[in-house]
Amino acid sequence: MFEYSCFYYYEIYSENTFGSRHVSFASLDGMREKTILINGLSKSHSMTGWRIGYTLAPASITEEMLKVHLYNVVCAPITSQYAAIQALKFGRNDSKFMNEAYLKRRDYVFERLHRMGMMTEKPQGSFYIFPKIPDGFSNSHIFAARLLHEGGVAVVPGSAFTPYGEGYIRISYAYSMDILMEGLSRLERFIHHYNAKESIV
Repeated sequence: MFEYSCFYYYEIYSENTFGSRHVSFASLDGMREKTILINGLSKSHSMTGWRIGYTLAPASITEEMLKVHLYNVVCAPITSQYAAIQALKFGRNDSKFMNEAYLKRRDYVFERLHRMGMMTEKPQGSFYIFPKIPDGFSNSHIFAARLLHEGGVAVVPGSAFTPYGEGYIRISYAYSMDILMEGLSRLERFIHHYNAKESIV
């Protein structure tokens, strides 16, 4: 019988932080032998869809995880493995260059959202922002659906991230500045159109 008392954490955005350095749970006193870290290259090296991930855990736990994994998954695609090797060998600092672009996009998106009255916190990592939907919409799903059909912009309703996300939407700024500018302009027109109709009523 094996009995473990461990914590597991996803650190997929650990290299996409702004203004402060990510601190891993495994680096804290007494946590190295109690932590299973789950990570991958989809965010740090823009390898979304390549299906390359990894775990870091005490050897005794990894051995048990491997027994289960061997009978569920054959292996990651060979092309993805070779790409991951190149990324880890020669692209260790790639995320730093990407973060510079993400910072510019984040600040632009944050300022545009505030100017159109959508309050939000400024993200300290990743490439998503979570603004509050305008008053008058009963829920985030309705707002997202109307924005898609009437404004031509796709966002994720906050309700997709547990009930605590209700009343908000998630916007990704992992796009070129041109696309972000167009998307935010469409969002702004949609909100102005909605506000104009409300003032008439």
